Amino acid sequence: MEICQKTIQLRTTGKGTYELSSDLEAMLAESGLKDGMMTVFCCHTSCSLVIMENADPSARRDLEAWLERLVPEKDRLFTHTHEGPDDMPSHIKMALTRTSESIPFSGGKLALGTWQGCFLWEHRSAPHSRSLKMTLMGH
Repeated sequence: MEICQKTIQLRTTGKGTYELSSDLEAMLAESGLKDGMMTVFCCHTSCSLVIMENADPSARRDLEAWLERLVPEKDRLFTHTHEGPDDMPSHIKMALTRTSESIPFSGGKLALGTWQGCFLWEHRSAPHSRSLKMTLMGH
């Protein structure tokens, strides 16, 4: 079994979902591995990862809007607000979602479903540079 690791930087422009599937496929092709498992890990506390529908963007917009309603900005009870009104809400949103995803691959292709994509979910309003660590294990 071989193990390959790579860190990529992704620049966000603010809140929203950013599809990573093509970046992950490129790393898999570069590795030369055919069958195994890829883990993607987000090295931050104010964004997360999600596998979500990638065909109709309205599904992601609905999910984003729902989480905004669940954890609104400017909650008077938040005390961790050093970086602005989206500071604590972004940490809560990250804690309610995931910081890693595991995706099997077979025949040199990610085994995502027909309508699935892997997305970085930025919870902060301002642009950020995000680091993602990918680990592939397989042969």
